Amino acid sequence: MTKYFKATVLENTALNKHFRLLTIDAGRSTLNAQRMPSPGQFYMLHSSDTYDPLLKRPFSILKCEDNTLKFLYRVRGKGTSCLSNLRKGDIIEVIGPLGNSYPEPDGDFIAVAGGVGIASLLSLLEKRKNTGYLFYGARSKNELVMLSEVEALAKEVFVATDDGSEGKKGLITELLIDFLNSTQPPPFPPLLKGGEGGLPIYACGPKPMLKKLSKIARESGIKCYVSLEEHMACGIGACLGCVVRTASGYRRVCKEGPVFDIKDIVWNNGTRE
Repeated sequence: MTKYFKATVLENTALNKHFRLLTIDAGRSTLNAQRMPSPGQFYMLHSSDTYDPLLKRPFSILKCEDNTLKFLYRVRGKGTSCLSNLRKGDIIEVIGPLGNSYPEPDGDFIAVAGGVGIASLLSLLEKRKNTGYLFYGARSKNELVMLSEVEALAKEVFVATDDGSEGKKGLITELLIDFLNSTQPPPFPPLLKGGEGGLPIYACGPKPMLKKLSKIARESGIKCYVSLEEHMACGIGACLGCVVRTASGYRRVCKEGPVFDIKDIVWNNGTRE
């Protein structure tokens, strides 16, 4: 069954000068039982009615409700600039849902979002309402989006910004380490003690954050699933343009991912941490 369809733009709203929220009407026949997206999956969107830019762009599914799909995106290049020019009633070409999804947690869990990585995790927080501890980091207050929405969905929200304009000043992984090392009752194991246990972690964000999480997960023995962000051309695994190195060889982010066990990822230094 093809996953290609055309959709109508319902809204394309500026949240602030950095981020926009795109809402499209996918149609009842498109969002049937076989095509309903799961948290962690993504869609390829063609943002122009010409071949410039030629390639579709990948976007995590933020929310699916009724016949609509919502996508959060940051305007940073030609593709997203074209996307920002879409108006109500415009037609957009879409492929999806694509990729795998987050393994659903059995109970409480930890979500770690960096910047626009919140787009990948919001639907998981919504599906598992009031069971997720969210750690949300960004460079500044202006780059924290959907904060009121996730505060209504999460069990507790921890915020950090690089400049200290919102929440704690510093890296969100530092807040996570403090949380894991705090005198909380089980199932929060002390960090660096080893052994399996603790709440599973689900994460999406910039590579430096994920590399730090890899070290935290390995040293604490906590399971961690991560959604990787890579440049994609086709979105279906044919072009091999989004491969990443794992412990078992190279894997396509669009096909075998985007969600991986973080302990399997081999980072740029040739190690898995």
